Amino acid sequence: MPRVVPAVTRALDILELFLDHPPLSAREITERLGLPRTTVHELLVTLVARSYLISVPGQPARFRLGMPVLQLGAAFAGQLDLVREAQDVAQDVAAACDEAVHVAVLNGTDVIYLVKVDSTHPVRMVSAVGRRLPAHCTAVGKILLSSLDPTDLDTRLPDGDLPGMTPDSITDVGRLRAELDRVRAAGVAVDDGESDSAVRCVGAPVRDHTGATVAAMSVSAPIIRWAPASHAEWTRLVREGAATLSTRLGYRTPA
Repeated sequence: MPRVVPAVTRALDILELFLDHPPLSAREITERLGLPRTTVHELLVTLVARSYLISVPGQPARFRLGMPVLQLGAAFAGQLDLVREAQDVAQDVAAACDEAVHVAVLNGTDVIYLVKVDSTHPVRMVSAVGRRLPAHCTAVGKILLSSLDPTDLDTRLPDGDLPGMTPDSITDVGRLRAELDRVRAAGVAVDDGESDSAVRCVGAPVRDHTGATVAAMSVSAPIIRWAPASHAEWTRLVREGAATLSTRLGYRTPA
């Protein structure tokens, strides 16, 4: 098996310190990693020479991340394929709950489904990749609407009533705003028969490397299988699945 190079590992350990900490001095790096002072000095000299670390202006003994780190991150983000990554994660979530799993993005006031993994049950929901639905009627749509800044949300919502899909759809804008407040606080959203009277869904946000919510994932099931225990389990699974997909897209949970 190929040998891991200790010097490279230590250099990466130093760089990763800066993910959670402000500018650091050589002494602080030495204390946090427990490495010999001379080793840290040599690694810092190398990282500074390659501009992966730079001295803080006015504080030459303290260091921060340099431009090549940003360039590598941007290259990584550019290579990501949301659909491919979402399909892999959605399959894992669907296997765990044996219910339909969707991943969708926001387009205007609608959501578009990018990924669907179906359940193996004979009774299942009817949906398809590429389908467009009013965002406010769906769990994924509520997640995505709740992530918008107030000005953006205002421009998307009508002055009058919203269109409904079922008798349970939210059609009052004021009521929708209150619902979105609850979604932001809870970190999950529920479609309680609002897009299909026979179906219930729970959704969670998917974030990219910048922390922006770029998609949402949901677990959907016919009402005949929607019970308090299963709802709690599916909420846990969709949270974990959305978090896993976010990590694949470069999101890093704040320390």
